[in-house]
Amino acid sequence: MIGLSEVVASFDDPADNLAFDEALLRAAPEAPVLWIWRNTDCVVVGRGQKIEREVKADVCASDGVPVLRRASGGGTVFHDPGNLNITLVLPGPSDRPLEALGELMTATVAELGLPSRLGDRGLFVGDAKLCGFAVFRTRTGLLAHSTLLVSTAAERVGRYLTAAPADPRPLDSHRSRVASLAEHGLRKGVADVTAAVRVAAAAQLGELATRKPADKELEWHRSLQHTRYHYPEWHAEGAQRK
Repeated sequence: MIGLSEVVASFDDPADNLAFDEALLRAAPEAPVLWIWRNTDCVVVGRGQKIEREVKADVCASDGVPVLRRASGGGTVFHDPGNLNITLVLPGPSDRPLEALGELMTATVAELGLPSRLGDRGLFVGDAKLCGFAVFRTRTGLLAHSTLLVSTAAERVGRYLTAAPADPRPLDSHRSRVASLAEHGLRKGVADVTAAVRVAAAAQLGELATRKPADKELEWHRSLQHTRYHYPEWHAEGAQRK
């Protein structure tokens, strides 16, 4: 098995976390990289999505919940400290990146003692979505990331995300009922769930070694903060600063 490194890093600003998420891919690692992270309350739309079709912007504004954009496709998600984010960066081409991520999250949930099934861009327990998946590729590799609802209440998700529009479009989120581990009766803390991710990742990708961010990752982080994640037009419309 090839080696796997886990980057240990966190940032106070959700936009900075999203910038670092993309930076891990842009830095073109030669071996798989794992990053496990959380955000404060925010809504994150997919790369090409329209905010007005996905988000109750007035409610977000009233509650002080920022609406942000990531570089990958996929659907809109709600982040809060009860929602764990798992980023997996794989070097080189891969025909089935979602399969690798699906295997990781399936094994994680099994480690926690729950049966699950892979469905449309996510992992389900029964008919409720527990994890959502998204992918972003470059010429040198790919990033696949997942949310994992540890304790986030479904009502909080529904407060900020819209119902399905009457006129479906290709980039719209695929709406599903969601339920957290806690709502399935599994009241594990974030530390226990993080440990389960690490066990599953090491079994799938090789012995895991933790490290600090590399200089190249931090350079990309600063660049992406400038061109995207600290630029309001990126979050509003997907436009980059020149």
